[in-house]
Amino acid sequence: MFAKNVGTIDRAVRILVGLALIAGFFMNPDASLRWLYLIGIVPLATGVFGSCWLYTLLGVNTCGLKRP
Repeated sequence: MFAKNVGTIDRAVRILVGLALIAGFFMNPDASLRWLYLIGIVPLATGVFGSCWLYTLLGVNTCGLKRP
């Protein structure tokens, strides 16, 4: 699987933002660009799994663990 590179605070923020965006999808049924709220799936997934592919590409690690 992917190496963990997302720290605890970073994960919590990603999960909250992801859930807020997905909630916006259901709370605004008349919005013209309502589907854009579904972008919240990305931060939610990276927060749940603890791994971000963009962090991997940029060499960023907010997790306290050392990468090999």
